[in-house]
Amino acid sequence: MLFRGENPCEQLATVVGSFQKETGSVETVIGESIRDTYADLIFTDESQEKIRYFEPAVITAQTQGEADETLALFMPWLAKESNIVINRPPEYYADVQRTLVIIKPDNWKYASSRPGMIIDMFSRSGLRIVGIKVLKMSVSQALQFYGPTKEGLKAKLAPIYGMQARELLEHEFNVHLDVQMQDMLTTSFGDKYSEEQFERIVEFMAGLKPSDCKAEDLEKPGLVKCMVLVYEGKDAVQKIRTILGATDPNKAAAGTIRREFGSNIRVNAAHASDSPENAIREMGVLKAQENTCCTLLAEYFDSKATASRR
Repeated sequence: MLFRGENPCEQLATVVGSFQKETGSVETVIGESIRDTYADLIFTDESQEKIRYFEPAVITAQTQGEADETLALFMPWLAKESNIVINRPPEYYADVQRTLVIIKPDNWKYASSRPGMIIDMFSRSGLRIVGIKVLKMSVSQALQFYGPTKEGLKAKLAPIYGMQARELLEHEFNVHLDVQMQDMLTTSFGDKYSEEQFERIVEFMAGLKPSDCKAEDLEKPGLVKCMVLVYEGKDAVQKIRTILGATDPNKAAAGTIRREFGSNIRVNAAHASDSPENAIREMGVLKAQENTCCTLLAEYFDSKATASRR
């Protein structure tokens, strides 16, 4: 994973922690860092001169110099690698699915453990993550991604909004409106309001409404970020969607991600593909296979070189 920010090495080293040699009782493990909780360092005897078992849980650079050396080592290799890991024999892939998950922008408004908790809940599936990237979805990508749902959304919502408009008008003006008038409201106001709801979905995912976005800015990265993950394994689509829960958080089963973290039908924590075929389409729209690490590293080293020349 690549991190950037102010003093990233120092901050990550603090979160990861060091090893505690003396863990004779539960009380000596304070659990304040990742290694306190997940790492193991076991010696052969009390002299602590020879190590029997070592599991660091996480490896991270202790200094910026060490980080730069490691990044420079990986950079040429990353340039040739896909963002999706393929490292199993051909027969393994005969009976597995891949599915796409998006941890939506509502989880990234401020620093919190929510994204990690959501990934932890998905891990109950037993599936493996074979691709991951942080993405600022462009308006164009959001339109392509949610485009197939647009007509279905209109067909579902327009009649509801048409009926609500009829009831409001009847109440406000104390007049009876027949079914024909309701149909007219459905095809006018209902359709228009459904279009607005679709625009709000795109705005939520990209940070901009299509109607407010200039043509030359459609392909540019959006204003909000999300995380895209690709899970792989047997029955991956169904397993992930079971853990995710129903679209409406209020109707989602207890213990599901949307019930725990969702607010409404749009702001519902995460998205998951509903079929293997849609997963392939969605991965294509979001370029899940495209490895951007090398580009990010090149920009980083270029900026350092420029700064050193000043």
